[in-house]
Amino acid sequence: AEPIRVLVTGAAGQIAYSLLYSIAKGDVFGKEQPLILVLLDITPMMTVLEGVVMELQDCALPLLREVISTDKEEVAFKDLDIAILVGSMPRREGMERKDLLKANVKIFKSQGAALDKYAKKTVKIVVVGNPANTNCLIASKSAPSIPKENFSCLTRLDHNRAKSQIALKLGVTANDVKNVIIWGNHSSTQYPDVNHAKVNVKGKEVGVYEAIKDDSWLKGDFILTVQQRGAAVIKARKLSSAMSAAKAICDHVRDIWFGTPVGEFVSMGVISDGNSYGVPEDLLYSFPVVIKDKTWKFVEGLPINDFSREKMDLTAKELTEEKETAVEFLSSA
Repeated sequence: AEPIRVLVTGAAGQIAYSLLYSIAKGDVFGKEQPLILVLLDITPMMTVLEGVVMELQDCALPLLREVISTDKEEVAFKDLDIAILVGSMPRREGMERKDLLKANVKIFKSQGAALDKYAKKTVKIVVVGNPANTNCLIASKSAPSIPKENFSCLTRLDHNRAKSQIALKLGVTANDVKNVIIWGNHSSTQYPDVNHAKVNVKGKEVGVYEAIKDDSWLKGDFILTVQQRGAAVIKARKLSSAMSAAKAICDHVRDIWFGTPVGEFVSMGVISDGNSYGVPEDLLYSFPVVIKDKTWKFVEGLPINDFSREKMDLTAKELTEEKETAVEFLSSA
């Protein structure tokens, strides 16, 4: 097989450190698929990145044909099959969300333009760096020759968190839980929805509400725990979620590559155009999707109750505001 070119940005950071080994050993694109890994970071991080390259070499991985480390976009984005955009400006103490957006618009405008100019038109782009939804939208708007559908952002970590909270509550494995949904923004307004989720209890598939029999927990603490899990990890670990984020990125990209299992759907931030759930157009919003032949489709026809409607609208409102702010910066960036 021809090697595929996979870019990871922010490659000297801690999420990438957990992610690169999994990709390079075949967990994402399969055990037969050779890879060229392209690692991009900012100039001050190049020495650290050299150490990461040495370690990848020292893993002696049979699928890894080449590792390219660079601080230049024209090198990093050339002929890509997949771009995993992890690097972004992190929120510093005392920083307004507006300042964060402004700094990131600059980064993702530039990376979008580089994708447009150098990458394959079939490239699949996954944005991880926060604010992920809006960063992804900006990158897409800055790469007009690449289909909007090729851009997605990571809400799989939230999806996995929701699955595991249900599993822990019921004493089953995360694999026994399917079809949870994350609606909206990868922020504390996201809505983890288990109205359509199923769980396998003692060989029988039942709805999550029926299995748990505790509506106030499902509408209260469960949602809050998932929404605020990232902050809880930072508080405990003094660092942000890296291991779980890397695992979620692997899950997300593997599903794009190989498709979703029959009868199951996953959550992904994708362009909202043409959705049937009343979410405004031109937002990068997390929906339930199924994937086949590297193409995602909305899961259609799920009934939405009033409780869900309110939560879905709230996160859409936040995304609309974020978009408006970002687009303002975009014209001046």
